[in-house]
Amino acid sequence: MSNGRVYIVGAGCGDFDLITMRGAEYIRHCDVLVYDSLIDVSLLGFAPETAEKICVGKRSGRHSEKQENINEILVEKAREGKTVVRLKGGDPFVFGRGGEEIEALKSADIPFDIVPGISSSIAVPELAGIPVTHRNLSRSVHIITGHTAQDTLPENIKKCAETDGTLVFLMGLRNLPDIVENLIRNGKSEDTPVAVVSNGACAKNQAVRGTLSTICKNVKSAEVVPPAVIVAGKTAKFDFAPTITRPLKNVSITVTGTRKLSDKLGKMLTLSGADVKRHDLLKVIEYHDNEVFDNAINGIDGYDYVVLTSMNGAEIFMSRLRKLKKDIRSFANVKFAVIGSGTAAVLEKYGIFADCIPNVYTTRELGILLAKTVKSGKKVLILRAENGSPELTRILADNNIDFDDVKTYDIQLEKKQDNSVVDTDFITFASASGVNTFFDGGATISDRTSVVCIGEITAEALESHGVNSFKIAKTKDTDGILETIIKEVTLKEG
Repeated sequence: MSNGRVYIVGAGCGDFDLITMRGAEYIRHCDVLVYDSLIDVSLLGFAPETAEKICVGKRSGRHSEKQENINEILVEKAREGKTVVRLKGGDPFVFGRGGEEIEALKSADIPFDIVPGISSSIAVPELAGIPVTHRNLSRSVHIITGHTAQDTLPENIKKCAETDGTLVFLMGLRNLPDIVENLIRNGKSEDTPVAVVSNGACAKNQAVRGTLSTICKNVKSAEVVPPAVIVAGKTAKFDFAPTITRPLKNVSITVTGTRKLSDKLGKMLTLSGADVKRHDLLKVIEYHDNEVFDNAINGIDGYDYVVLTSMNGAEIFMSRLRKLKKDIRSFANVKFAVIGSGTAAVLEKYGIFADCIPNVYTTRELGILLAKTVKSGKKVLILRAENGSPELTRILADNNIDFDDVKTYDIQLEKKQDNSVVDTDFITFASASGVNTFFDGGATISDRTSVVCIGEITAEALESHGVNSFKIAKTKDTDGILETIIKEVTLKEG
C-alpha cells in the first residue's frame, strides 16, 4: 500500500483552545490520532469518530510508551496508507522529542509536516503574569530542561547561573532543590526572584512565588504538583496576572453523557474557566441497516408531522436524508415537532424550522401539545432512540392519534468508571440513561457536589436513585446547563 502521511502537531500547553487553527484542522481529517497524556482530552473530540486514537503516555512519573515504540507506531500507521496526527503537548521541538520522530519518518521515507504549538516555556509564565523578557530588565530568556535522561541537571547549569537573562526550567519540579542549590553556588543571589507555576494554562493553575532562598519552602508548603514551570530572574517579581476573570474560575465540574455532548459542554465550561472532568461517556449507535426508517423517509408524504425528541435524533434524521438523496423539498407539507431548543437548532442548520415546541421541554408536554394540535385523520412519524419514553406514545394513543414510532438509534456505554466517587463542585446529567448508567455502575456523588440536569425525565431518574436536591436547566441544551451553573456560582459567591 502507498505511504500515508504524518502531521507532527503541537497541542499547546493547556486548555484545548490554545491549539492553532491549523493543528485543529489536521485533527479533524486524520485517520489515526497518536497523543500524549498532557493534552486536553477535548481535543480528541476534534477527530472523526472513526479515527483510531492511541494514547502513548509521556507524563512525568507515569508509564508511557518508549520513544522507539512511538516512532514505530507512526511509521506503521503511515505505511498502512493512513493520515496520522502525532499530537504533542506544547511545541514539538521544545523538549518534545519531535526531532527524533521526524528522523524516524525520514528514514522510512514517510511524508510529514509540522505544526508549531504554544510552548509552556513562554505561555505558562505569561498566563501567571510573568513576562520572560522586559525592557531594561531582562533582554534574553533561556529555556532549560529540569532533568536529563539520567535524571540529573544539565552540565551547563554554571553558565545559566552567570546569565542576566530569565531562566525557565521545564520538567524540573522534582529537582527544584538541586536547581536552587546550583544557581546559588554558581553566583546567583539568594534574593533572585523565583516563581513556580503548576498547571499553568489549565483551570487549576497555581503560582507560588519567592526567592532562591525561600522558594523550596514555599513550594512544599503549597503542595505544588507537576507539571510545573520554574522561572528564575528579575522578571519573576512581576505580577501581571489578568484582571478579567472567567465566571467559572476555580470551579470543578464532572460531565456525563455522550461523547458529542460531553465535548461540546466541556468546551463551553472550559472557556468559562472551569476545571472539567468526564465520567461514564455514552456513545450513540445509529441503526444503519434500518429498513423501517428508510421506508418511512421514502414515504414521508404519507405523514403530516415528524417528531424528533433529541439533537442526536435530528442529526441522524438529516444524515439519513442525505444517504437516501431525499430532498428537503419533500417536506413542504410536513410539520415538525421537537422537544427543545437544542433539537430545533439542529433542524435550523438545514433550513427547517420547527412548528411545535412545548413551553416545558419534556416528552409529556410534547405529547400534550401534539394531542391539542394534530387534527383527526392526520398521521405522525416519531423518530427517536430505542428506549424513548413510553409517555409520548401513550398520550397520542389515548387521544386516538395515528402514529408510527420508529427507532433510529441506541445509547450504549463507551467508558465506565465503577464504584467511583464524584467530588467536584458540580456534576451534570443530560439524560435519564446517563443517570441510570452512573448509579448502576456503583458511582456516588459527594455531599458537597451540586447536581444540574436537563429536563424533567432526567430529574425523575435522579429521584429514583435517591437524589432529591438538583437544579433543572431552564433550557434543554448545553447553554441551559452552563447558564444554570454560572447562576449557582454567582449566588454562592454573592
